[in-house]
Amino acid sequence: MPKLYGDRRARVRLLPMQEEPQTATAPGSSVDPAGTRGSGYRRAFAVREFRFVFAAHALSLLGVVVSEIALTVLVYELTGSPLLSALAFALGFLPYLVGGTLLSGVADRFPARRVLVVCDLVCAGCAALMALPATPVVALLGLRCAIAAVSPVFSGTRMATLADILGDGDLFVLGRSLLRIVSQSAVLVGFGLGGVLLAFVPPRGALVITLGTFLASALLLRLGTRRRPARSGGGALMRYSLAGTRQVLGDRRIRALLLLLWVPSMFVVAPEALAAAYADELGVGTAWVGLLMCTMPVGTIAGELYAGAALSPAGRSRIVLPLASCGLLPLLAYPLHPDLGWILLALLLAGSAGAYTLGLDRWFVDAVPEELRGRAMTVHTAGLMTIQGVGMALAGAAAEFWAVSTVVGGVGVLGTLCCVLLAMEVRRTGIPRRETGLTTI
Repeated sequence: MPKLYGDRRARVRLLPMQEEPQTATAPGSSVDPAGTRGSGYRRAFAVREFRFVFAAHALSLLGVVVSEIALTVLVYELTGSPLLSALAFALGFLPYLVGGTLLSGVADRFPARRVLVVCDLVCAGCAALMALPATPVVALLGLRCAIAAVSPVFSGTRMATLADILGDGDLFVLGRSLLRIVSQSAVLVGFGLGGVLLAFVPPRGALVITLGTFLASALLLRLGTRRRPARSGGGALMRYSLAGTRQVLGDRRIRALLLLLWVPSMFVVAPEALAAAYADELGVGTAWVGLLMCTMPVGTIAGELYAGAALSPAGRSRIVLPLASCGLLPLLAYPLHPDLGWILLALLLAGSAGAYTLGLDRWFVDAVPEELRGRAMTVHTAGLMTIQGVGMALAGAAAEFWAVSTVVGGVGVLGTLCCVLLAMEVRRTGIPRRETGLTTI
């Protein structure tokens, strides 16, 4: 079981700096020493199972993006209602909290490969029903909720399986980073490609394509990953899920790490959520809206790629608390009303600070006991999506009363204060010593 870092004081002695072995140590890992030679992200791609998981992730993500666009357009065509059309998109976020808490036990109670394949098949079934001409709008919205409720279970199980495939060391960090980079890239190109697709294919036809991507993902996961036993189980599923959530949030160390993963994301979404309003405030064209929205994801991808390829595990560990604490400071440029070029630079810097998550991912997987890992990863995914939705809503509400530049600047101040306090709490619960040349006795 990984060590839980608590409040106990420990004597520390200096040891010579050693690089941690780069092979997986988790039970049932598929990593072998020969397969992990290389540098940076190439070591993750050297693992056969990870290549299948990566390809399945890209396909399922493509399916989600296409379904979101197609469903939004389809609902608007059927009803002519902007509200229902927007609701079709928003429903992709709301069920995350429910699915991530009441169904999180699925990730630990059943074999991971079975969970992943069944989740993809459920999503494929929902997409097939959406594509039927006779499916009414109410059913379309309900099916959208079903896909969203399954998503945190799928994501949490995949994250836990990643630790089984790559081990819970540096390879896990790199693999997790690659999956995040794919997700960020989808923000940049996915919606554009979806719009082009709908110029040639009707919305229900696009949903058939979504059906195909989910089925392909299920096939890749079934044929390309090993069967591993369930981590734990027993009792009613809902009670088991809620018990796991209480365990995750009840441990001071795990709770502090989760909050440091969640809270910066809640604040950093404000500029993107208010991009259209900010462009209107400045009186610039709509082309700037897209640029304002895509600059931060570009920074995030660049920061992750640099940290994953150029920094050692010890280096990624050292940047966690400084970047998490200061990553929102570039948003203070907004109230100064600089040229848009400076705003874009500020967004780029704020996005690149997301590189802190590579080291924090490692701390998190080390802190969570093996038998709790699936539920913890599911809670993490559900909380992250939910808190980003909350951040967007709060930013929009604040912009009803104050100028966008004032709101974003205030977000930078308040967010930095919260992140500094969380970084202090994480430090109090204990920093893993093995990555800094120290060891606890």
